[in-house]
Amino acid sequence: MEKRKENDIFGGEELCPELCFRLYEKSRGFKSAIDLYDTVNTNENFYIGKQWEGVEANGLPTPVFNFLKKDVMFTVASITSDNIKIQVSPLAAAADSENLKEPARILTEELERIGEENGLSALLRLFARDAAVRGDGCIYTYWDPETETGQDAKGSIKSETVENTRVHFGNPNDPRVEAQPYIIIEKRRPADEVRREALKRGSPDWEDIAPDEDGAPVDGGRRTDDKVTVLTIFYRGENGGISCYECTQRAEVRKPWELGIRLYPIVWLPWDRVQDSCHGQAMITGLIPNQIFVNKLWAMAMLSLMTTAYPRVIFDRTRVARWSNRIGAAIAVNGGDINTVAKNMDPAVISPDVSRFIGEAISMTNSNLGVTAAATGEVRPDNTSAIVALQRAAATPNEMTKQNLYKCVKDLARIYLEFIAEFYGKRFVDIETPPDIAESIRNGIKDGFLPDDTEIPTEISREFDFGVFKSLPVSMKIDVGASSYYSEIAGIQTLDNLLAKGKIDVRQYLERIPDGYIPDRRGLISEIERAEERIE
Repeated sequence: MEKRKENDIFGGEELCPELCFRLYEKSRGFKSAIDLYDTVNTNENFYIGKQWEGVEANGLPTPVFNFLKKDVMFTVASITSDNIKIQVSPLAAAADSENLKEPARILTEELERIGEENGLSALLRLFARDAAVRGDGCIYTYWDPETETGQDAKGSIKSETVENTRVHFGNPNDPRVEAQPYIIIEKRRPADEVRREALKRGSPDWEDIAPDEDGAPVDGGRRTDDKVTVLTIFYRGENGGISCYECTQRAEVRKPWELGIRLYPIVWLPWDRVQDSCHGQAMITGLIPNQIFVNKLWAMAMLSLMTTAYPRVIFDRTRVARWSNRIGAAIAVNGGDINTVAKNMDPAVISPDVSRFIGEAISMTNSNLGVTAAATGEVRPDNTSAIVALQRAAATPNEMTKQNLYKCVKDLARIYLEFIAEFYGKRFVDIETPPDIAESIRNGIKDGFLPDDTEIPTEISREFDFGVFKSLPVSMKIDVGASSYYSEIAGIQTLDNLLAKGKIDVRQYLERIPDGYIPDRRGLISEIERAEERIE
């Protein structure tokens, strides 16, 4: 097997499958020491409703009133409900910032296209859901060179979520991604598929790739006979760029290669920070005792109702041989006072404190999480301003998590920028018609070389070299924030008022209104420009 000496990251050892699996097992030992695997399994069960898993019921009913799922879904929806917008602009202090506006606009549109292609909104919801339930969310980004783009240049950027139990940091005491000496991602893939890929990559060990044997370090309950554990290790090379190596437990899948980017292709979101640990604490972890309390109270209340709620009859057997519960049936009595033949036992009465404590437990849990009646819209809207104020106050507990999510989106945008600068090359993009081309068309019309009804196109397709961003990242500012429908409506109303009061003209109005509200907005602007030129 061909081996290669790496830098001091691995203590001078040769990068090989044995070393990678030793580092992998070391990380698994840390996760086991903090009970991550058991915690994640328990949290997932409680989230999906398997809340009596492994519990001896001893004849008790096993009801599930899963308010945890509602709390998690509401919290995740509240921090991801806004349409997150990524805006790129030149830094004010950057040299020649005026000429950077067009590249910044092209990059903004390309980031928006990548987000649409990867379903960024749904991806972020799953990302936040993993953080709330499992403790950490992770988005892994890679380059797919085979994607068709409709141009000569192929390839696109892909992003997917990865479970925190399959991500292994070189320094498990530090949650910062870029501070890691190396990062390992664990995957379970069909052995035949991995063997073919290793052969294609020229690996001398491709015949040694086989499904995992019994005793291999695989998460419980996830074993299948035809799968093999593949490790992908990312590390920072001597030149500062990110390098990568892929292997199984006993075989090399792909030799070390440079990714061509300077950032780890991973975004990491711990839900609640835990000191000296790369793993955070999940939102559900601290709420499980509340859920167990509610379920047990309901179980005991149900058992009491099932056994004592219905009245029972006590009768004198010396006077009534057999009691009948048939409706309208006659019962024969052997002498004596019929009022002393039988009587109903009074059913047991459940303390009203049971239902009160159940309601209080759920209500206080929801209140601490910001899932109040005002936040969910369950209050009567007598006073609109008060309702809005209450909803904003209820969202305050999740504000820090939302800002952390925005930071993760900004980190993801910077990773996208690294891939764009390295792999995109030259591609055709739509840009606004440059003034020199528009002037040439006008001169052609004036001189009779072009028909009088020739229209000046609002946009033209031109080749753009995305490699220019390799030298521009220090001059670019990436802003991430909410771009909601209501904020656009408010902006349009303001523009309408300015136009109605004569503070702006029609051209200024059209230049500032968002795309999609007026058909062929740029065409209208061009017609106004031509009309102004004819008047002049």
